[in-house]
Amino acid sequence: MQRISNAELILNADGSIYHLNLRPEDIASTIITVGNPGRVARVSQYFDEVRVKKEKREFVCHTGRIGQRELSVLSTGIGPDNIDIVINELDALVNIDFETRAPKAEHTALNIIRIGTSGSLRADLPVDSFVASAYGIGLDNMLSFYQYQQNLPEAELEDELRAFLKEKMDLPFYVCAGSKTLLETVGQGMHPGITLTAAGFYGPQGRQLRLQPRFNTERMEQLGHFYFGQTPITNFEMETAAIYGLCRMLGHQALSTNVILANRPAGQFSPDPKKSVGKLIKFVLQQLE
Repeated sequence: MQRISNAELILNADGSIYHLNLRPEDIASTIITVGNPGRVARVSQYFDEVRVKKEKREFVCHTGRIGQRELSVLSTGIGPDNIDIVINELDALVNIDFETRAPKAEHTALNIIRIGTSGSLRADLPVDSFVASAYGIGLDNMLSFYQYQQNLPEAELEDELRAFLKEKMDLPFYVCAGSKTLLETVGQGMHPGITLTAAGFYGPQGRQLRLQPRFNTERMEQLGHFYFGQTPITNFEMETAAIYGLCRMLGHQALSTNVILANRPAGQFSPDPKKSVGKLIKFVLQQLE
């Protein structure tokens, strides 16, 4: 197989992958991702044992076990650009031989589960509730840099969305499904939804401070009226669609779970965000047992 150059696959002096500072033996096959580096320890505190603690920049990783199940928890920072780094480097850790610098003959699939925070686009989805994303809709441009093709029913969802979004916001987008298996297991008991992934927090999500956004809060909230079958657009955040698209292309299983901290139509914010995130962490870990 073709050798990947030093400028493409960048390794540190100790043989770890460039940004994450991890070696292949440092991660488990099931990986929980969180945005905030400080949230890593809030997950790993429930591990029976932690065997790896590494960090570089915003990327903090703890690997250990709960019972006999090995888990890693890794912080990604915020936004699709960081997701591009994280998913590609996690894949490299398991599917590229760092000695030969060539892809391995046998593919390893990871389970990647996001524990995140989000804003609701529906008045009937209250703060502190949990959403498991059946689909991600990318309003960022991440997958335009890759050779990406929609699958059914993604193509059907894209067709329906294109007509709906044309009058709401004429923007390019992509669609990708999460793991049906993880949705039915880890996501059981959560609100299933379609998640919009924005490229930013303020203007891209219709928030106005001193700059006038192209699409205001009211127009953003109208997106919550869209249904694909029985599944509505539920929430806005900044990572899900990029995770789903990259994992689909690389052959990994992915699920994004979110606690709703803001209800945009109601103008409400969770009275205790830290407590709400803690509940979602416990919920996901219990589902993984």
